[in-house]
Amino acid sequence: MVHSPDMPRLATWRMGEKVYRPFSDAEMNRRQDAVRDWMEAHDVDAALFTSYHCINYYSGWLYCGFGRRFGMVITADSATTISTGTDGGQSWRRSFGDNIAYTDWHRGNYFEAVKSLTKGVRRLGVEFDHMNVDFWRELEEALPGVTLVDVARPSMWMRTIKSAEEISLIREGARTADIGGEACIGAVAAGVPEHEVAISVTDAMIREIAGNHPYVEPMETWAWLQSGINTDGAHNPVTNRVIESGDILSLNAFPMIFGYYAALERTLFCDHASDAHLDLWEKNVAVHRRGIELIRPGARCHEIAAELNELYRSWDLLQYRCFGYGHSFGVLSHYYGREAGVELREDVETELKPGMVVSMEPMILIPEGLPGAGGYREHDILVIHEDGAENITRFPFGPEHNIIRN
Repeated sequence: MVHSPDMPRLATWRMGEKVYRPFSDAEMNRRQDAVRDWMEAHDVDAALFTSYHCINYYSGWLYCGFGRRFGMVITADSATTISTGTDGGQSWRRSFGDNIAYTDWHRGNYFEAVKSLTKGVRRLGVEFDHMNVDFWRELEEALPGVTLVDVARPSMWMRTIKSAEEISLIREGARTADIGGEACIGAVAAGVPEHEVAISVTDAMIREIAGNHPYVEPMETWAWLQSGINTDGAHNPVTNRVIESGDILSLNAFPMIFGYYAALERTLFCDHASDAHLDLWEKNVAVHRRGIELIRPGARCHEIAAELNELYRSWDLLQYRCFGYGHSFGVLSHYYGREAGVELREDVETELKPGMVVSMEPMILIPEGLPGAGGYREHDILVIHEDGAENITRFPFGPEHNIIRN
């Protein structure tokens, strides 16, 4: 194998100044110290994070993978992100802590960076759910004698309870999503392609984000507007299908602010809705309203799912339910993050606690060819407090608001 022996394996590029982030030093120290507390309690010497969500959560920097490996090492007294030469000084400017970059001049330089930050480590925390077999083998080879311990699940539980600063940012995301909803109402009309509506929604949210922070990377914000048969999947991508009068529509507005996800999802109709569609829509809205009422401190995820199942069953609609009733919010996106311990599903027994942020998002799918065919979905975001839950989504739902006549 040919190397470039005169070129460095590792580099540090501390160019510019640390940039604005929405979280205080105290907040970032709190997060990193929570990892250190876990390390001390479990006799772990250091933790190597590799996922988008964990590196973003503990450092404030969201990397761009592009086929390369990234990391963050937290020890008892340091926190350092691992980036590539491709990233220049941006990763240092964004990181709460130090940064080291590895170059392309030698194969395996990523592991040289890991070794430089884990000297003397006997037990290393890693994200089991983010490591493929090849990475595991290469890491074991690079760190002989080091025992790998899972840090993914402990980190997930740390992230499920949001700080006041996190909740403030999530509120801003929910407010921005509502602005996307208003843009959708203004753009929907018969003869307009789905993608044109989605562009209007995305642009409105990006401009709102850019105008409300002194320095922000307005990336990853996106929207879907699904119509007709395309509403059959909650995550179906936007297409150039042209909206027709009478179409069922599904809006998905997703603002991303510093790696934090928010969402507004609504069923809408273009111009009018048939009686069959209205009946199904109103029933799904009833489930949504009841679900919002059930979210409170002390409630358990599986109990919420069970009660809502009975409501669908009473109308013989349970077989058309598509997925769980909601999930945790925070550092999350369409390609990273999932706090799976807080999902409103039958197999999750987690108790909702103050500081958690969850969605209520019931969906049913009526197959093509049946009266009222299409996908029906509403989505609100709720913050759990000591004495109840607060719905921070303001955009209205239901037939009285969302039959769009432009």
